[in-house]
Amino acid sequence: MTDEAVALLQQLIRNRCVNDGTPDSGHEHRSVKTLTEFFGVEGEVFETHPGRQTLIYSVPGSDPDSPSLGLAPHIDVVPVEESGWTRDPFGAEVDDGFIYGRGAVDMLNVTAAMAYVARPYITGEVQPRGDLLFVALADEEAGGALGAKPLTEQRWEDVQVDYMLTEVAYPQMSYTTEPAIPVATGEKGAFWSLLRATGTPGHGSAPFGSDNALRKMVDAVHGIFSEPMPVVITHEWENFVASLDLAEDVRSALIDPDRVDDALETLAIDDPLFARYAHAVTHLTISPNMLDAGVKSNVIASQAKANIDIRALPGIDRSFVDSYLYKAMGSARDDIDIEPIQDFEATQSPLGNPLWDAIADSVEEMEGHRRLLPAIMNVATDARFWRKRGTIAYGVGLFDDRMDFSEMLALFHGHDERVSVESVRRTTSLYQNVLARFLGVS
Repeated sequence: MTDEAVALLQQLIRNRCVNDGTPDSGHEHRSVKTLTEFFGVEGEVFETHPGRQTLIYSVPGSDPDSPSLGLAPHIDVVPVEESGWTRDPFGAEVDDGFIYGRGAVDMLNVTAAMAYVARPYITGEVQPRGDLLFVALADEEAGGALGAKPLTEQRWEDVQVDYMLTEVAYPQMSYTTEPAIPVATGEKGAFWSLLRATGTPGHGSAPFGSDNALRKMVDAVHGIFSEPMPVVITHEWENFVASLDLAEDVRSALIDPDRVDDALETLAIDDPLFARYAHAVTHLTISPNMLDAGVKSNVIASQAKANIDIRALPGIDRSFVDSYLYKAMGSARDDIDIEPIQDFEATQSPLGNPLWDAIADSVEEMEGHRRLLPAIMNVATDARFWRKRGTIAYGVGLFDDRMDFSEMLALFHGHDERVSVESVRRTTSLYQNVLARFLGVS
């Protein structure tokens, strides 16, 4: 019956809910309609802008003293460069057992699986012991300003839960000494910033001694690219590395702030994708990704701006970020203003609780072991809006052996994004098991 989850995933891909960061994109109303029809029960629609819809179902439990659980997938996806795909990115074509399409692993596979397992609770076929929340969120791919952020700010009493399952669902690690299932237990914070420089316009044919805003910005960005990124070794990373099947000198270097960069160079030779992940979860990362200046090729630029993606590990705040940027820019810092775009610190959920136990028990039943590998995410998710209010949130899934941890990292926001049919079925079965254990029935 989990083939229904596969069919639902295909339809969610075909709905083309592409979020390019502008309010008029997203079109999540298409997938809200699909999910409503799938459940056969009307839910509550939370709309922040025409078409930008979040779908909410709240199922009361039979025991008010039992902990509540939320399922919080998102239904928007990022844009594609169609020329880089070998298949229609919104066709949801199945080839050699893989479903191809934007959102296949980020995170419409999880959305479909969660919807399938939530349906009997939503329709009343099964009553949970504790309250169950299903919330299909809009605008996750642009930071949640039109989705989880206003929802949790304006309707917290309606969406508050003790525990939550959301993204990211990771495949099994290939480097571990024994099979282990990664569980996303936390994520880096984001301190996206806009840098601005001003100058004096003039004719581009006479640049000598000119006050060119672009020159100031290029000098600043060059410094940011050149300055080594600060290292932060967390307890989560130390535990993660301890489980890896690597040479002892490499393992010890990966948790040594003075040697981690050398170890990453070694890892990158054999697995550059995993090395990129390992760098991200051990460093404050700063990536200048957009540069804009001037009005015409023969006019000296009087304005320049750069957009910087900054991701921070626990313990780093805005004051640290700004001080680092000013240091990295060197003498150019006097010509640059820093404007925060969004600020939120890293979040982390504790282990050793009923949901963690339910996941471990379910993995043991399905996989024959209960080894869970806590992992911090280098990306931001909607979980942070709940975690900062006290909710314990995890991301977990089960994949078959046709995709490993490193390969999936490349598919996030990449070309030919895909997930195997079997992985959708396995993840769906895992969630069924977890919900049955955690929620029970009355």
